[in-house]
Amino acid sequence: MRALVLHPDIQSDRNRRDAGPALEEAVALAAALPDLEVVEAQVVRLPRAQPGLLFGSGKIEELHDLMEAMDIGLVLIDGPVTPVQQRNLEKEWGCKLLDRTGLILEIFADRAATREGVLQVELAALSYQRTRLVRAWTHLERQRGGLGFVGGPGETQIEADRRAIDEAVTRIRRQLQKVVKTRSLHRAARKKVPYPIVALVGYTNAGKSTLFNRLTGAEVMAKDMLFATLDPTMRAVKLPDGTEVILSDTVGFISDLPTQLVAAFRATLEEVLDADLIVHVRDISHPETIEQAEDVMAILSDLGVSESAAQIEVWNKLDRLDASAREARSTEAERRPDVFATSALTGEGMGPMLAAVAEALSPPRHETELTLPHTEGRKRAWLFEQGVVETEASGDDETVLNVRWTARQEKAFRSL
Repeated sequence: MRALVLHPDIQSDRNRRDAGPALEEAVALAAALPDLEVVEAQVVRLPRAQPGLLFGSGKIEELHDLMEAMDIGLVLIDGPVTPVQQRNLEKEWGCKLLDRTGLILEIFADRAATREGVLQVELAALSYQRTRLVRAWTHLERQRGGLGFVGGPGETQIEADRRAIDEAVTRIRRQLQKVVKTRSLHRAARKKVPYPIVALVGYTNAGKSTLFNRLTGAEVMAKDMLFATLDPTMRAVKLPDGTEVILSDTVGFISDLPTQLVAAFRATLEEVLDADLIVHVRDISHPETIEQAEDVMAILSDLGVSESAAQIEVWNKLDRLDASAREARSTEAERRPDVFATSALTGEGMGPMLAAVAEALSPPRHETELTLPHTEGRKRAWLFEQGVVETEASGDDETVLNVRWTARQEKAFRSL
């Protein structure tokens, strides 16, 4: 479907965002939906929002002509639109309209993979639609076989629709109660996965999926089908040092998340709570990269992710910077042990970043002094194969080794 994206820059709104980056973000959000082609995007500057139509009559007519000329079937408005405004604008323009909340809902519906995620998105969608009863909700009619739409004498269509939505909400909440009871079982199953989980998080369009595809495209393991029951955006990856991990790509974070979407958003990010390492991917070329990072950290905190959780920060999209800015960012990143400057598109900086991921996932090690008789050559060889020997001193009858190893390695050695 051909779409027009509009960002209303309302001068009377003291909290309004910078219009340019906001429009780019709205276009990026729209691009997250399949079968949607953004053919035009505009910032519309307004002294104030008009109560009934949002825009002035002249602008509405101008946009109507544009839509007819470009054969546009959907208008995406980057901001809140009241039910009255939506109804009036759809009538004026003769096409469908989605506001920011509606667009985000569509993205979540497309990305939700777990049963809980799907139900939470449906619940949020019903809550949103209940305020917009301007026509019959035919998709609900299909879901419910038409029940609830045939009311008693004198019942209006809106009353029937509202009753149908309320009944659907009650039904979904019951289903959610059952699903939530099994959440601990799913978590327990995930903990049995033999590899640590690395979750990529970040603001929308930061380059997480490009990074995910670069890593998994080059190193997809033949046995990744073992994890077919996990979220389809989780893949097994072998790091350069041999460490095997599960890499998880998550839905992009966004600012101004509508209240009714918080539960749905949380459900789509369930794997982040179980991650052994969180990799925060930032678009370091974006003019609002600091504000975006603050939004991500705030959302992680709201999700219940502890500040002490293992995290590293990836400053992505170096390729978009000029030479001097790239050098400055790379130098700044080198001064911080938990920050890595990269380009997921070109592969620049991948080595040090992946080494840091492997190091962060390494289990704690401790030192032990071992005394082995020369007859225990097999055990000595095993220690060197593991790469845990720090020093070795040979005597006439025995060898003294200082080793630095993990508890798992020590247990394996004791069983030899």
